Amino acid sequence: MTSICDLSATSIARAITKRELSSREVVDAYLARIADQDAQLAAFVTVDADGARRAAQTCDAASTPIGPLHGVPVAIKDITDTAGLATTYGSVLFRDHVPAEDDLVVARLRRAGAVVLGKTNTPEFGFGAVCTNRLCGPTRNPFDPALTSGGSSGGAAVAVAAGMVPLAHGTDFGGSVRTPASFCDVASIRPTPGRIPSPRRPLGWDMLATHGFLARGVDDLALALSVCAGGDANDPLSTAVGDDNWPLAGRPRIAVTPDFGVAPVARNVRARFAAAALARVADVVPSSPDCNGAIETFRTLRAAHIADSHGELLRTRRAELTPTVVWNIEAGTSLSADDYLNAERRRTAIYRSFCELFTRADFLVAPAASVFPWPNEISDVTAIDGAALETPIAYLAVTFIVSLVGFPVLTVPVRREASELPFGIQVIAPPGCESRLFAFGRILENELGFSHRRPPC
Repeated sequence: MTSICDLSATSIARAITKRELSSREVVDAYLARIADQDAQLAAFVTVDADGARRAAQTCDAASTPIGPLHGVPVAIKDITDTAGLATTYGSVLFRDHVPAEDDLVVARLRRAGAVVLGKTNTPEFGFGAVCTNRLCGPTRNPFDPALTSGGSSGGAAVAVAAGMVPLAHGTDFGGSVRTPASFCDVASIRPTPGRIPSPRRPLGWDMLATHGFLARGVDDLALALSVCAGGDANDPLSTAVGDDNWPLAGRPRIAVTPDFGVAPVARNVRARFAAAALARVADVVPSSPDCNGAIETFRTLRAAHIADSHGELLRTRRAELTPTVVWNIEAGTSLSADDYLNAERRRTAIYRSFCELFTRADFLVAPAASVFPWPNEISDVTAIDGAALETPIAYLAVTFIVSLVGFPVLTVPVRREASELPFGIQVIAPPGCESRLFAFGRILENELGFSHRRPPC
């Protein structure tokens, strides 16, 4: 069973297709790992053992593979609807909520043959630095259970890192797949907005939030994205995302920035980032787009969107919401149209500065987190290196700046000593260029050893 849980999603799909393994064997192995590990780590809110076994039996009975993920176990973040399976959004308000339909990303995973094991933990509505809520958590870091897994896809990252699932779905607004990936030594992809459609999104042109994936390696991320990508007429962003099949020829040119010129980043993170030795595989140019005003811009847009999405809950059920959610909603209630449009104007200038940078570089590389994991008891990052932060989300600037402009970003764990905490880097490419990211990610894995190390559990 342990050896099965060490396999990649790609290897599992191949072995099941060749009938070297059955899907039921694989599912039972992962359910056993969950039973052994999750009481301590709290990665899962709901485990659907019976449903997973039924789906596995369907795969094993099929005469031909259902799809590229035939029989492969996956986990879904508990902020995303799953038909017939509880979806709480991390909130007691939705403790008993069971959706009638799958979100499109879940439907596409199932159509590709994936077997859903369960739902992974998230802060309430995805708002929070620590992956905990009134139903579950804290989700503990498998490398040190006293430390946080990060938010808000912390459950997904821990499930993958601890070998409880080979592949996990996540969502990313300001860094929600990237921060947990960095903290838990796994890889993640936040694709170009629209690459994975969100046809139910109320604001069709909202590009701040995306679906994404976490896995132990780049090939698994590429496989997951391949089965979930593709346009949907009800998502206007999805119709504009082109496909890129750019080959890597010679040494890539990479721009490198520890902080985009504006993000607060801890000294020990800067030191680990500087030691990543990227010059061994690329021509490095220290450079950054002009991100002046990015923090204020993201803060304004985020606040406006959250107030629009959740303002009614604040008005009608405030006492049942966590303080973090209340703060997030209230931050947008006093904004004016001028505030919003000025933020969009500045966002446009930052986007164009990113575009200009990519006329001189193939990739932009930055840290995937501004700090290392902190104790679970601390709910927010309020200071870095002794300097107070202006707001509880300022520590996410190193990731949310990328969300602001909508460029795709791959996170990979940096090679480290066993005594060091996990740490990842963001590799950013122009919109629609996920294949470039995966190609370079494989170079980082193969030539620099930037790959997952299983925690000592």
